[in-house]
Amino acid sequence: MIIGVPKEIKSNENRVALTPAGALELVKRNHKVYVQSTAGVGSGFTDADYVAAGAQVLETIEQTYAIAEMIIKVKEPIASEYSLIKPNQLLFTYFHFASYEPLTKAMIANQSICLAYETVELPDRSLPLLIPMSEVAGRMAIQEGAKFLEKPQKGKGILLGGVPGVPPAKVLVLGGGIVGTQAAKMAAGLGAQVTLLDVSLNRLRYLADVMPPNVTTMFSNELTIRQLVKTHDLIVGAVLIPGAKAPSLVTRDMLKTMQAGTVLVDVAIDQGGCIETSKPTTHDDPIYIVDDVVHYCVANMPGAVPYTSTVALTNATLPYAIQLADKGWKKACQENKSLKLGLNVIQGKVVYQGVANAFGLEYHDVESFLV
Repeated sequence: MIIGVPKEIKSNENRVALTPAGALELVKRNHKVYVQSTAGVGSGFTDADYVAAGAQVLETIEQTYAIAEMIIKVKEPIASEYSLIKPNQLLFTYFHFASYEPLTKAMIANQSICLAYETVELPDRSLPLLIPMSEVAGRMAIQEGAKFLEKPQKGKGILLGGVPGVPPAKVLVLGGGIVGTQAAKMAAGLGAQVTLLDVSLNRLRYLADVMPPNVTTMFSNELTIRQLVKTHDLIVGAVLIPGAKAPSLVTRDMLKTMQAGTVLVDVAIDQGGCIETSKPTTHDDPIYIVDDVVHYCVANMPGAVPYTSTVALTNATLPYAIQLADKGWKKACQENKSLKLGLNVIQGKVVYQGVANAFGLEYHDVESFLV
């Protein structure tokens, strides 16, 4: 198969979808890998590194899309890429369709095959291609939150871990999945007083067993959230409904009950955000303020630590990319039910229920495309 790796062009997106080590594994299996020039530089990989691994370097993004049967990316295509995508071209990347209708309609229009990292799902309901970036984002949520709690950044002026004689910050984490777990661990490790909410009692039992003593677990409901946001300094939104829009757990009216300088980090912003006043921001301009509350809603947080993120992502995606390249997308998805769940849009038809529901589009059974 001919595989293309374009350079990411979303604002401050320094990751690349494939490391030289990953390219080598595909080349060893007699696939052709084409990498756009400088695609890996932001993550610390040069064009020469890819050439040494057996890949070929192309000068432009247009050449990369034109030659490839399968495009491997990190982030969803942006508007300038829509016209470059060919009918029946396989795109393997994060899409988060349910949060952005124009992208969904563009991929329907270009008749491509869209296989989304974030909806590949194992039998235990875990999301293997979302986990590595969720781990990064969860940890970064606390780093960034701690920074924006500083007074020059418009925060309360509170040190996350406090000092002897001064209490630590209070951190509220909404959601006990991968993001929430990593955020709670990081915050607790820095000495904060952490409250971790989830709607699964089984998950809360597990978290209560493994978390340090400065983490309190609570069952999540609207009344509890309303009470807790009044007193917490840093609030991390970490909820996820795979392939669907995130629910709004923190409403606009709750902001007026928060203390001035409270920091909200909405990691769920890729799926529309779990805070009603959230809107996507960038690393260049990461925050805005509503009712004296700081909102940090960067949609590609792991892009700020691209070496770590790129290596972690390739470690997870490469086995699936090899299956797709070796067998073609139809056979690979027939044989791997987890990979089949990654299919969102096929040749102009929506085949993932959460995406269809988000925009009132007709849903088509994926099985009809795999025969």
